[in-house]
Amino acid sequence: MTRNLWIGTPGRNLREIKQAAKSWDRTADLGVTEFRSLDGTVTLSRTRYTPRRTKLAWEWLEPEDARHLDGLARRITSYGPWDASQSAPGPIALIDPAAGNLLGSLQSDGRCGPSDVERGWFAASGEVTFERWEERSIGTAKTATSAIGWRHGTWPGWPVAKDMVVSWLLPSHWATSFSAPVARLDWKDGAGGYLSSTTVAGMTATGTAPFGAAFVTPVGIPGMADAQAGFYEACLTIGEPAVAGLPGDGCPPMAVTAYTDVPSARLPYRNVSLELVEVNGAIR
Repeated sequence: MTRNLWIGTPGRNLREIKQAAKSWDRTADLGVTEFRSLDGTVTLSRTRYTPRRTKLAWEWLEPEDARHLDGLARRITSYGPWDASQSAPGPIALIDPAAGNLLGSLQSDGRCGPSDVERGWFAASGEVTFERWEERSIGTAKTATSAIGWRHGTWPGWPVAKDMVVSWLLPSHWATSFSAPVARLDWKDGAGGYLSSTTVAGMTATGTAPFGAAFVTPVGIPGMADAQAGFYEACLTIGEPAVAGLPGDGCPPMAVTAYTDVPSARLPYRNVSLELVEVNGAIR
């Protein structure tokens, strides 16, 4: 499977754009403001969160792809947040082929938000308790069958489309800490309902999204009662094998902030550009 860009509303119109962009900028907004005093010293202030920004431009884009991007930009076909019953424009998913690890940046390092340990993980089955340990988070699986799920901050899982190949690698220390860890991918429909699972006894599970799948949730089973599990160095990828230690690029909800559509000299092809920014939940 090639690593191409996918963009659209999860469960509704997530589409693969096979043509490579002419230009592509994925620089994060660091949120840094510089204050210079009269004596020349500098003071910096920085926001807590650093939203991702992406700028893309294509030349001679296929008309079907151009129409898809036009519908998303003008909020004709983008609805949200992900429930098809809602008609308000919402965030869209951008699956970046340059992202090595689709987990959030804090998730990949085994950390969570400053106020909520369970922001990044949940008990997929059985009883699991979560707590902070120093700077990182840990989960204690109370039984040998207790399963820990990784939580996406906006959707009921990471967006996927039929026939996507997803690879999931458990946190690296599980290989030495637990005798029989199990890696699992739970496939879910557009409403977040469970469809099926890909389950592998071992550290890595690789599966192909089945028909009807709109999301995938990565799950790990330590396989021991009262097992204390850390979450650092896990990895979730699409189209490539998961590798331990990759920092999380995330798969954040995005919104289009700027858009151009210029017919090319070779009709019906179009020259299209998009600018997107990470947003917090739905856009109303």
